Amino acid sequence: MTAHRWSIVRLVRNGVLAGVAGTVAMDLVWFRRYKADGGTSGFATWEFQPSFEGFDDAPAPAKVGKILAQQVHVDLPDSAAPLANNVVHWSTGVSWGVAAAILRPLPGVGSVRSGVLSGVAAWATSYAVLPKLGVYKPITEYDPKTLWKDLSAHLVFGSAVGVASLAIGSVRSISRQLGT
Repeated sequence: MTAHRWSIVRLVRNGVLAGVAGTVAMDLVWFRRYKADGGTSGFATWEFQPSFEGFDDAPAPAKVGKILAQQVHVDLPDSAAPLANNVVHWSTGVSWGVAAAILRPLPGVGSVRSGVLSGVAAWATSYAVLPKLGVYKPITEYDPKTLWKDLSAHLVFGSAVGVASLAIGSVRSISRQLGT
C-alpha cells in the first residue's frame, strides 16, 4: 500500500512541476505576442502585475476567481482582480499538468502525448465551460484567428508539460542508476 501511495504522490508532484513548466512556456508565447504588439513591460511585470485593476476588464482567470469566490460567499474587491487572475491561471496550469501526469502511465500514452492531450483538453474545456459562466462567448462567435492563437498557446503548454514530464522521469531514472 505504501509503495502505491508514493507512486501517486510522485505522479502528482511530477504533474505539478510539469504544469508549472507548461504554464511558463504558454505565458512566454503570450508575452512574445504582447511585445510584438508593442508591449513595453518586462516579463515579470507583465506576468505578475497586470495592467488591469478591476474584474470588469480582467482576463478570464480573474473572472473565474470572482465567480468561485462568490460561490463560497466571499465578495472580492476590484483590487483583488490581479491576484485572483494569477491564482486561477497558475492553479489551472498546474491542474492540467497533474491530469497529464495521471494519463502518462496509460498504455500507449507516454509523456509528450499526455501533455499535448492535456493542452488540447484545457483549450476545449475553456470554450465549453467558460461561456456557460458568462466569461467567454460561445466558440462559434470567435474568428478562426483568435481560436488558433489560443489553441496554439495551449499546444505549447501541452508540449512543454510533456517534455518536462519526460525530463523529470529521465532525471529520476538517472538518479536511481547512480544510487542517489
